[in-house]
Amino acid sequence: MAQKSTIYKVELSVSDMDRHYYETHKLTVAKHPSETDERLMVRILAFALNADEQLEMTKGISTDDEPDIWQKSLSGELELWVALGLPSEKIVRQSCGKADKVVVYSYGGRTADMWWEKIKNSTTRFDNLQVVNFSEDHTSELAKLANRSMKMNVSIQDGDMMVSIEDSVVYVTPDKWKTADH
Repeated sequence: MAQKSTIYKVELSVSDMDRHYYETHKLTVAKHPSETDERLMVRILAFALNADEQLEMTKGISTDDEPDIWQKSLSGELELWVALGLPSEKIVRQSCGKADKVVVYSYGGRTADMWWEKIKNSTTRFDNLQVVNFSEDHTSELAKLANRSMKMNVSIQDGDMMVSIEDSVVYVTPDKWKTADH
């Protein structure tokens, strides 16, 4: 019998001083059986960094033709495609053709560094692509805080993040490897 996803209830309060966005999102996040706590927390961070009323978590890891997070316009156009991890060059290319803006959030330390070295030259032609890396130290700290019912506060200022869950605080400085040109 196939394992079922584990449901996480997250009350995510985002205070993004960079975008002047202040909102609380009540998220129900399905953690796929093959997904790690680290990846789950990266997914929630990615949501916080792009928070919007139209932003949605998708089936993510369990499907190949959807990103982990997306935002569609009211008329159904794909405005934002958010992918996590280390997608292949082919997936990056296809994503850039499907959405107005694509953001890849990579993590995994040395493995992420090697992935970026391998594909960065082939990404220069994509003006709508942004690549952001999270350090292994930060993501492993966040993974330790994952629990099935979380009240998470994320403050963003000058690109830096302060993530608090209960009495724990983790400071995260995303490393922008590639910025979108539009």
